Amino acid sequence: MKKILSLFALAISLIHCKAQQVYPLNTYYEDAPDYAYMKDLNNYLPPYVGTYKATYQGNEIILYITKEDKYLKDYGPGDRKYYKDVLHVKYIVKNISTGALLQDTQNVSDPDNKITSVMTNDNDNNSVSLYYKGTTCGIGWGSITLKKINNTQISWSYYPNDSLFSGGDCPGSQNIKVYLPVAKDLVFTKQ
Repeated sequence: MKKILSLFALAISLIHCKAQQVYPLNTYYEDAPDYAYMKDLNNYLPPYVGTYKATYQGNEIILYITKEDKYLKDYGPGDRKYYKDVLHVKYIVKNISTGALLQDTQNVSDPDNKITSVMTNDNDNNSVSLYYKGTTCGIGWGSITLKKINNTQISWSYYPNDSLFSGGDCPGSQNIKVYLPVAKDLVFTKQ
């Protein structure tokens, strides 16, 4: 009798079990069911992974780019949830002449201080579009485009959106400066 019940329970669970549906990386999330997986089937993302360095306006900027498979995108109740292969960018900005560390997100685990890829662009040499949530209070939020130049170089274009803040508008942090290079086609070299 135990065997029959066990087999019956297994059969019921298999009937209700659905395989996760896999879609190409740039599939629009509303065109897929909840918990679908937008996979990097064409390997657009791995060429960007690594540590890159550039100098801009007296600062040294180091980017740490990693790839995460099956990153859960969950925007809260009522919104579609899905998995996606993404790039994450963490960075250090250091003043060259003084050696002062201006900003370091290497060990920051705050999900609101992230640069995460959104999509790739086939028509633009497989460039990668990223979204930057900004630092405290969303300072500097905007879009970033990375383009592969060759095996050791990428270009960076950062387009921050305007935010009107004064020092008192952002509780807990009076630093409202954007340290990332606001530049178009700034070249970073792989280390």
